[in-house]
Amino acid sequence: ALYERENISQMRETIARRLAESKYTAPHFDLTVDIDVEKAVELRAELNELAEQQERTKISFNDLITKACALSLKDHPYVNASYLPDEGEIRKHNPVHIGIAVAIDEGLITPVVRNADRKGLTEIARETRELAERAQTRDLESEEFEGATFTTSNLGMFGVEEFTAIINPPNSAILVTGEIRDTLVAEDVEVVHGK
Repeated sequence: ALYERENISQMRETIARRLAESKYTAPHFDLTVDIDVEKAVELRAELNELAEQQERTKISFNDLITKACALSLKDHPYVNASYLPDEGEIRKHNPVHIGIAVAIDEGLITPVVRNADRKGLTEIARETRELAERAQTRDLESEEFEGATFTTSNLGMFGVEEFTAIINPPNSAILVTGEIRDTLVAEDVEVVHGK
């Protein structure tokens, strides 16, 4: 046979429809910034040393990002918002529900860490692991992957330095994270104008 045939699942069809709709109806503009995460690397190592001693869930960089985003969204309500043209409104959400993009065979699904701004790192880490595992086994209830007010996506673990993501409707933004890498940094040096 020249090919294998597979019917398009309802989930795959829904994912494709929603992302295509988002890409062509929501204004997208991409910003790329390099961030020095040396202190975050040190903090994570310290937290995980304590977690190991106390037999708690270890903290990932994604957990740190989820918590940082959750706290930032409280200060930036237009980012924790939905653009709803059919209703003629922008809805600034009070709760902060972070969708975490998880790859499954049929595409991406975004389990939601609800009220992430009010949860500690250990709770976020435990809940994220549990939701991601249940997403892989298709064991999520619909309310567990609906209702995000903001989404994060991380491909750094695959060596991807940067990528473009599509906003998860009706969110107003998505934060993508690439690989943490060592790089040369100029520190305490004089910079002069060159030609």
